[in-house]
Amino acid sequence: MLKNKVALITGSASGIGRATALLLSREGAKVVVSDLDAAHGEETVRLIRAQGASAFFVPCDVGQPAQSQQLVDKAVQHFGRLDVACNNAGIGGALALTADYTQEAWKQVIDINLSGVFFGMQAQIKAMLKSGGGSVINISSILGKVGSPLSPAYSAAKHGVIGLTETAAWEYGKQGIRINAVGPGYIHTPMLRDLENNPSAQAHIEAAHAMGRMGRPEEVAEMICWLASDRASFVTGAYFPVDGGYLAR
Repeated sequence: MLKNKVALITGSASGIGRATALLLSREGAKVVVSDLDAAHGEETVRLIRAQGASAFFVPCDVGQPAQSQQLVDKAVQHFGRLDVACNNAGIGGALALTADYTQEAWKQVIDINLSGVFFGMQAQIKAMLKSGGGSVINISSILGKVGSPLSPAYSAAKHGVIGLTETAAWEYGKQGIRINAVGPGYIHTPMLRDLENNPSAQAHIEAAHAMGRMGRPEEVAEMICWLASDRASFVTGAYFPVDGGYLAR
């Protein structure tokens, strides 16, 4: 499905990013693994190579535009082009009421979860224009469509990702670049590891999904893989929840 495509995934040292990197590589893609966590990022590379695919690791702080550009430059230098980019890196951030949310906490979440996607897209789109097109998949959230108490920055950033996706999709649709957003529900990832020690909280979250459970990273990766492929050739500017029915209420 992705034979000889070059794919870049940020935040791919664990969770959804790692699952996506592994799936895209199984589908034939050459993968650029990126994260701030070098040790686990290199482990993702090892897992990909164990599948017989090509991959290498590039550390990157997506909140720094120069590093996002360097990441794309290294991908192109190593593999010759860029066909797929998944802007997955993100943080949960602090929890507080809107009136009490500190400016420092707000800036940290917005810098990574929204500006990081913007900086990444700027570099990725320029590379894809040179390659004749491509697919960008931005990871938003169910909180990109609805609010959530105590998460003003996270929800604002994830809403912003959808608006950015829709705008860029219109700008580059005629130039062969498709840009879509994926909105995971609550997924079993390191970001939610604390729930493992709080059964009542986990049960409450599971009950908020129509399917009565949290999702797996591999289930989100399947949607990302489809959007990355030519099977989604007429799909752009869209938002796809992978949320077990969370938003169906």
